[in-house]
Amino acid sequence: MSNVTALPFETRAIEAPAVEGIPLHDLYLSDMNPRQEVDPEGIALLADSIAMIGLIQPIAGFRDEQGKVGIVAGGRRWRAIKLAIERDPELIAHRTELTFIPTRLAPDAATARAWAAVENTAREDLHPADEIRAFGRMRESGADVPTIARTFGITEAHVYRRLALAALPAPVLDALKAGEINLGAAKAFTVADDEALALTVLDQIRNRETSEHRIKQMLQPDAINAASDRRARFVGIDAYRAVGGKATADLFAEATLLHDADLLNRLFAEKLQAAADAKETEWAWIETLDEAYVPYGMAEKLARLYCIEGELTEEQAERYDELAELAQAEVLDEAGEAELDALQAILDGDFTDAQRRFGGWFMCVSQDGTIRMDGPYVRPEDRAAAVEAEVLTGHAARQIEGAKADAPKTPYSGALVADLRAMRSAAIQGAMLDKPELALDLLAYTFAEKWGGPLAVRTDESPITPATETGFAPDPRLRATEGEEEGEDEGSAPEADPFDAFRAKGKKHRNAVLALALARSLKYDDRDPIFAKVEAETKASIRQVWTPTAENFFARVSAEYLDALHLDLTGCDPQRSGFKAFKSQKKGEKAAGMERLFTDPAYQAAWKIDAEKKARIEAWMPDCF
Repeated sequence: MSNVTALPFETRAIEAPAVEGIPLHDLYLSDMNPRQEVDPEGIALLADSIAMIGLIQPIAGFRDEQGKVGIVAGGRRWRAIKLAIERDPELIAHRTELTFIPTRLAPDAATARAWAAVENTAREDLHPADEIRAFGRMRESGADVPTIARTFGITEAHVYRRLALAALPAPVLDALKAGEINLGAAKAFTVADDEALALTVLDQIRNRETSEHRIKQMLQPDAINAASDRRARFVGIDAYRAVGGKATADLFAEATLLHDADLLNRLFAEKLQAAADAKETEWAWIETLDEAYVPYGMAEKLARLYCIEGELTEEQAERYDELAELAQAEVLDEAGEAELDALQAILDGDFTDAQRRFGGWFMCVSQDGTIRMDGPYVRPEDRAAAVEAEVLTGHAARQIEGAKADAPKTPYSGALVADLRAMRSAAIQGAMLDKPELALDLLAYTFAEKWGGPLAVRTDESPITPATETGFAPDPRLRATEGEEEGEDEGSAPEADPFDAFRAKGKKHRNAVLALALARSLKYDDRDPIFAKVEAETKASIRQVWTPTAENFFARVSAEYLDALHLDLTGCDPQRSGFKAFKSQKKGEKAAGMERLFTDPAYQAAWKIDAEKKARIEAWMPDCF
């Protein structure tokens, strides 16, 4: 028995089979090769690479019984060689390896199958960081993008994407290669213009999941995206750069970043004011706003003007109908469209010179960077003169304050005003329930002002019930019964000492009972400053308990009032077909439509009610308070 210990594995030298030159016509794709289908575009790119630098790596195959060689690894290279020669038959004169294709022959079928499996499963694509550096070195040596693409057998677009990262600091590419950041994070670093800051940010995000957007914010904390900022869109990148504004490109977001906010703000203000000055030559006033919209309430005290519609002659009206029919059938030529537009302009009308003498506009820049105009309006200080000049007539001429004896009467009936006051009271009373200290202060103040004897206190409840309760939802505590007020169970036995039992419930219960009784007794008096103070302190609003409906409000005012209110809330063009259709409806239909404007999201969407207009609708209340 031998004393020699056997090694666990037998070691022996492995000799790779020699490479032979095989004529192209003796090669074919073996059934062992798993890549039977390939991308033609990829083959074309690989053919470009082989035509430029030749075949670097031999293919592998197994000789069959007929002496032909079936390719088990390198089928793409074989296809690319054939395509390259088809394109340029003279290529074989310059590339000797294409005359006899370098081929490594497997000694047996088992080896051939192993090669086929390993070739297509064990190979590894070039790491993005290595690609970036390789492409960058070739570009530095003078190679252009098409040359790099043909050399590596890839698309030019892929080369451009990698070259965009070639100027990144070496530590960023090292982090990408080490897997400490991903390719998206590396792309974000292309916006950096301060290498020291870039390396600081790199240290902060290593091995941390950080979005590209956040990385860009860290690298450019004060940068302004010219594609999304309304000021930049309004001013324009060229105008910003023309006066020395600093900007850099975000290559992968296809955006430009601006770095001088003060300069941008100045250019924005100057351009907006120039637009206002040009418009003010036509109107009495133009007021520019910094916001992207006209804030709610800005035009609340102003009277709106509407252009004066024109009339067509009988001949023009006939021609208009004829052209409109052709346009509807989509057979109207360019000259006909111009004629139709001219007739439509007559119908749409225009503002008169008198209106322009008194009217003005609010001007701002919307989120898309375009000028937005709201108006025209007559200011309160010009209202009397506008009425006298008959620029404002009818409902629009009604005075807001200090109405004259012959001024138009209010659009609200006495019964409607009484209902609105009742619901306003309910809103304030309900809000008082959660402010017992305020209620007690009011009680003490009442005693101090009207002291009349030891606890000879009487609280008369103010009515809060309107004629119709549609859309009315007061705080349910205001309508609680006596037992419900104190939390008693129906049918429970009376307490032996009710006063002690009441006191035992604590101060919180006592304050709630007092607040309820005092809230119910609050009198409606909009002339009393204390009433207004209570309303302001409780932040009460009639809209907290009341939603206007056709039944409780819209059917109880005039059709003209509904027209004006619809225009005010929707901001639509009174000359467009949508509003004209609304205006032509019967009053009941208008009332129903106004209710939907307040309650139906689908109806609001049809009238393009955005968030700003929706907020106005939700806060709107009649101007009779």
